[in-house]
Amino acid sequence: MSDDHDEHRQHDHSHHHHHGHSHAPKDFTMAFAVAVSLNLGFVIVEVVYGYWASSLALIADAGHNLSDVLALVLAWGAIWLSKRKPSAMYSYGLRSSSFLASLANSILLLVVTGGIIWESIDRLIHPTVVAANVMIWVAAIGIFVNGITATLFARGRNSDLNIRTAYFHMAADALISLAVVIGGLIIKYTGWTAIDPLLGLIVSFTIIASTWELLRESINYALHAVPTGISYEDVYRYLKSLKGVAKIHDLHIWGMSTTETAMTAHLICPSGHPGDAFLNRITHELATRFSIHHATLQIEIGDGAACALEPDEVV
Repeated sequence: MSDDHDEHRQHDHSHHHHHGHSHAPKDFTMAFAVAVSLNLGFVIVEVVYGYWASSLALIADAGHNLSDVLALVLAWGAIWLSKRKPSAMYSYGLRSSSFLASLANSILLLVVTGGIIWESIDRLIHPTVVAANVMIWVAAIGIFVNGITATLFARGRNSDLNIRTAYFHMAADALISLAVVIGGLIIKYTGWTAIDPLLGLIVSFTIIASTWELLRESINYALHAVPTGISYEDVYRYLKSLKGVAKIHDLHIWGMSTTETAMTAHLICPSGHPGDAFLNRITHELATRFSIHHATLQIEIGDGAACALEPDEVV
């Protein structure tokens, strides 16, 4: 047997693809179009009537809803980009744009929130008369608009971080609008105008609380962390338990996008290459048990020529 053939057996790259990727359904394009249109229209209504009623709660909510419109546009664009085909420069396509959009949305929300907090504190120091009836009716429209928008994304919230972000923000906005209605009623019947900036602060801290987990998850994706819901140790133990596999090294698991997970690993099989059927079974198990649909496995026979990537500290 030739040396070239021996080398081929020693480092046999086997790349098996299981096409079960959980892409966001195509009909979410219409959901995004409707959501952006409804929310942009509502932002205009809130700004106009917020100034008319001198309601900081309404203006604050308008700023939040405007950031949501931008977030929806970013998420929509990221989903579209993630479907672009791979190229010579972007060999994975543009799938990573999905979590870059989530990261941008998180930062955007926190910046907007800072402005709302600043204005709320200023209004507490310098109280202003508020038109309670206008505040109530405009916020009531917000409950309707945000409730419909949240419903559009409800069925896809478990399949994509961007869809979940859209759903969560719209559902939270509906609750925030409900809080503004309650605040308007309190002002109408008690005259306690301080409730308006206090609601502005409540809105702000609600946004921070809801955004923090999204920011953390987005950063983890950007840093190629193991996606939430997948245990590195469980995957390692599964691969180590396979018949014929003596050792494992260079195991890496990361998110290619907010819906796709990739994995690479070197399997040392002293008895020789286990065959394509073995690899097909592994890739199927990785997809069904761990939701890893893009697995690349390298088979090594461990005949004395150590792999340069074997030490744990080497990436």
